[in-house]
Amino acid sequence: MSTSYQPWHHGNITRSKAEDLLSKAARDGSFLLRDSESIQGAYALCVLYQNCVYTYRILPNEERKLSVQASEGVPIRFFCVLADLVETYYSPNMGLATHLQFPVQKEEEPEEEPDPVKYPPQLPPRNFSGGLSANDSKETHGGESQGSELACASLIDTYRQRLQHVDMSNLPEEHQQSIQEYFHTSLCLDAEQAQNGNLNLPHLKKLTMGICKQLNSEISRTLPTLEVIQRLLDQQLSPGFGRLRSQVSADSGQAVSFRLEQITKLLYSVEEKAKAAVFESVGYEGGHRRSLIPPITFEVKSELLGLTTKMFLKVDVESGKIYFKKYKDGPEDKYFVHNKILQLVKSQKVAKLVVVVETEKEKTLRKEFVFDDTKKREGFCQLLQQMKNKHSDKPEPDMITVFVGTWNMGNASPPHSIASWFQCKGQGKTRDDTADHIPHDIYVIGTQEDPLGEKEWMDTLKSALRGTTNISFKQIAIQTLWNIRIVVLAKPEHENRISHIFSDSVKTGIANALGNKGAVGVSFMFNGTSFGFVNSHLTSGSEKKIRRNQNYVSILRFLNLGDKKLNPFDITHRFTHLFWLGDLNYRIELPSTEAENIVTKIKQQQYQELLCKDQLNIERGEEKVFLHYDEEEITFAPTYRFERDTRERYAYTKAKATGTKYNLPSWCDRVLRKSYPLVHVFCQSYGCTNDIMTSDHSPVFSTFEVGVASQFVSKHDPNSVSQGGIKFMNCVATLMTKSKTKFFIEYHSSCLEKFVKSSEGENQDHSDGNIKVRFGNQVELVPIISDPEYLLDQHILLCVKSTDCDESYGEGCVALRAAESSYTEFHVTLTHHGERTGTLTGGVQLRTSGGKQTEKLYDFIKVERDDSGAPKGKGLDHNNKFALPHPTDITNPSYMGVGYKSGGVTDRGWSYSMQPRSGSGGGGGVVGHGGKDQTHGNIFPKKTGYDHSAVRSPTGKASDNVGEDGKPAEMFDNPLYGSMGKSGGGAKDPPDPQCSKDHLTPPDPIFSFPKPSDQDPDRPPVPTPRNRSYTCSETKPLCSPPTTSLHPQSYTKNPVKPSRSEGGMVLTANRPPLPMKSRPGQADATPTKPRDYRDSSELPSKLRPPSRPIQPLPKGALQETTQPSKMGRSVK
Repeated sequence: MSTSYQPWHHGNITRSKAEDLLSKAARDGSFLLRDSESIQGAYALCVLYQNCVYTYRILPNEERKLSVQASEGVPIRFFCVLADLVETYYSPNMGLATHLQFPVQKEEEPEEEPDPVKYPPQLPPRNFSGGLSANDSKETHGGESQGSELACASLIDTYRQRLQHVDMSNLPEEHQQSIQEYFHTSLCLDAEQAQNGNLNLPHLKKLTMGICKQLNSEISRTLPTLEVIQRLLDQQLSPGFGRLRSQVSADSGQAVSFRLEQITKLLYSVEEKAKAAVFESVGYEGGHRRSLIPPITFEVKSELLGLTTKMFLKVDVESGKIYFKKYKDGPEDKYFVHNKILQLVKSQKVAKLVVVVETEKEKTLRKEFVFDDTKKREGFCQLLQQMKNKHSDKPEPDMITVFVGTWNMGNASPPHSIASWFQCKGQGKTRDDTADHIPHDIYVIGTQEDPLGEKEWMDTLKSALRGTTNISFKQIAIQTLWNIRIVVLAKPEHENRISHIFSDSVKTGIANALGNKGAVGVSFMFNGTSFGFVNSHLTSGSEKKIRRNQNYVSILRFLNLGDKKLNPFDITHRFTHLFWLGDLNYRIELPSTEAENIVTKIKQQQYQELLCKDQLNIERGEEKVFLHYDEEEITFAPTYRFERDTRERYAYTKAKATGTKYNLPSWCDRVLRKSYPLVHVFCQSYGCTNDIMTSDHSPVFSTFEVGVASQFVSKHDPNSVSQGGIKFMNCVATLMTKSKTKFFIEYHSSCLEKFVKSSEGENQDHSDGNIKVRFGNQVELVPIISDPEYLLDQHILLCVKSTDCDESYGEGCVALRAAESSYTEFHVTLTHHGERTGTLTGGVQLRTSGGKQTEKLYDFIKVERDDSGAPKGKGLDHNNKFALPHPTDITNPSYMGVGYKSGGVTDRGWSYSMQPRSGSGGGGGVVGHGGKDQTHGNIFPKKTGYDHSAVRSPTGKASDNVGEDGKPAEMFDNPLYGSMGKSGGGAKDPPDPQCSKDHLTPPDPIFSFPKPSDQDPDRPPVPTPRNRSYTCSETKPLCSPPTTSLHPQSYTKNPVKPSRSEGGMVLTANRPPLPMKSRPGQADATPTKPRDYRDSSELPSKLRPPSRPIQPLPKGALQETTQPSKMGRSVK
């Protein structure tokens, strides 16, 4: 049933695009047809009437005849073709809001020029013109022949001059004669052969065969021997294979280069098989608990009684011990075992680390050490985290590390060694040498313009990883689209933890039919956590950013990965963690005349000024692509376009028939990520290599520490566990649409037996022509497991759908952990196909069975806000296992934030608004591991300190690590979940509703709180919840558009720079309550005392300036920040 020739049929355009086109038409009776988003083979008829868009489904029956679902009471008519259907509905009184009158034509897209295929440069360059066919006229042929002879003469003259300057005295005489003869006469013969279509250069082949005569005979003698060794080591030996190899080795007439490559591959293969056989014989699987990490010693400084002394810390991961030594070769009699190392606390101001250990008498000892730099300290922390993980008694990991790399190979084979890529060596945020031997759990490698076959590339990757980690990684998935490829490798021990593996590809080349551009993707479950990875190669050319944006949307819509039950959601909502990597081809938005200035700024490492002109940053800032994605701060040079075989020069000009084309140095190769709310994800490194130079792109690496959930098995008797429940209430959706329809909400989650629908909402007109939908009835969801250990790791995906065509008008996500203790209000930005479509506010309440959660491995490392107020180097015994300031953790980089964008702060997609407690104090002294402890290998000189990122109190002063009674604040046995269950009478002071109502903390101007009291008077007040702590992210905000200042004027010399992931954050991480014996008799909130955030829902923010209090915004400005941005749907 062909419909492509019909002008009113717009194919698979999005619903929002259809509304835009009808809005531009602005005439009642304007209409168009598009493909249905919800039903395969169905259509949607969109009609404009009285400034509203009415959508009617056109459904096929079993006989493939089409009918319109119009108003009730109108007879249903069936049509064989769309043209007949449309013609009929030009008549009035057919059940539509108005009869069809004005078809809206399809917008013409500009034709695309095919991108040239990139090949590695060929030497020597040929200056002669290409040949013409024999059918061309004699005159033309004669002219071209004469030009060819001139070119040959010029070429020979060039090489004669070069030969005069080359010393060949040490060469054999016969070799000298052969070289002279070729470059004086035979070179011209090869040129003539090439002109006639023979590209084999037979005379050059004759020259090399003669020179390599002895080498060729030696290869013939050596190759069979190596093949015999390989067959002996080959597990899948077959007689046919052996005979085939013998025939190959016996053929000495093949090119020497081919036979050398063959012998090289054989040597590698023999080495690989021998290693595999030896490893297997000794029972070495290369697994997580058996990886070979050598002992590493760190030189540090320690302060004792005011004196600074040199010390040495030796970390032995394999034995699970850390040794404290006064001399490098001193005795190793003083050590602590892994289970006695309780906590690592990093300072943000200096490269200082506090190691909290447990002594024999169950007292805690706080030892402070200063490292040479933060990079060394980070290596030490990663080694200790690896030790804790290696010797953990947990059956399943709760944290893994993931390597994500992307490389445009430029159609050239890789160099012999690519180890620096996997060891994160080069520029940017890199790993310390001490972490070289720490293997990641999962490696995801994306390539573009990859000339190798799948098996050859897989062998290359496995060999490189075995060389750096001594582990034989297992192949999880590989997917290839033309020269775009993604590979996923994992440690052998994780093979049974990975399931539900899917892969897919999408073409976005010319007419979306060619695969030279497009994307490949892989998804899987790691125990109870879903992962998605997309490797894309988008349209090239500085001027084609709009086409790149379209590529992104096409991939988003049509890449089929993940749980097929989540059909209403695209890939941005299907995974706990989604990583998008590749050659995205976004360029620096500057004129070509600025090329030299760009190179100068790169040499001076002035990256920030260039990044503000980066097309991807600009498009993200305008919410055109990668909405709510996060990218680590870029502190490395642009990765494109280099001269091959060097990283010293950028080749930014390219001669073409149409003139000189400019490819300005740009950050084409990127890694972005998006995760569900309130999950742990922390970027350890992000940079590019310096020593892999076969392509005009440099490989980009990134590594992430990621929290994972296990496949849950309850420890309780199912018959004795109370039934859990999840209640959603007071939901209000504001939708940016002109559609005239009714709406309902679908709730999806892996913790539910099946998805649940709400009742229809009540539509209300809203400002700017948007629709406000109030869902009055509360919805109760029944989870399959009510244990909090399981339930608090779950998320509910929400989808607002229309009743007329069952299509999504926006999707969002709510973390159940936010409702851990009591009713909590949420504010979610709704998106559909990558664009903002509205907001959803409401409340969620969670009922779980009893139980207490265990501490996670990623809570082992914290970041200290301020170093004052704690004793140094002395045993602390306050009848408490951890005598430390209580940690204040927040995470997730991908979703931190609220529904607005202002002053360089980007909307992160959701927020939870919680009331502060009555009489809360301030001043928790430690924040989560993800705080600003960045390790840069090559950054510009001004960015050397990290103190600018210290978390400040609302007054702009750093908080002290002391409690309200003047003593150091205390930490519980479990710094994350201690005393957080609902049971326990003294665990929580019930909030005073009147006090809470009267003493709300005013919203900070740089935050945007949902204000139910203003918008919805009937919304109930929010009780104060107590929820777990999270780890701060460490990313930086995007550059603001040119009209907006990057740093507000009120900032001082070292402003507190916001993390991009935390921009506009209002999530508040409350502390478990103080023990009764240390709780003050009465709360005192005077400003002269430090504030304790353990019992407060107010969080000191990195966004606040260091020295002056924040000035309130004008009333109009505050209203502006709380309003969702317009999407251009209204008809003016």
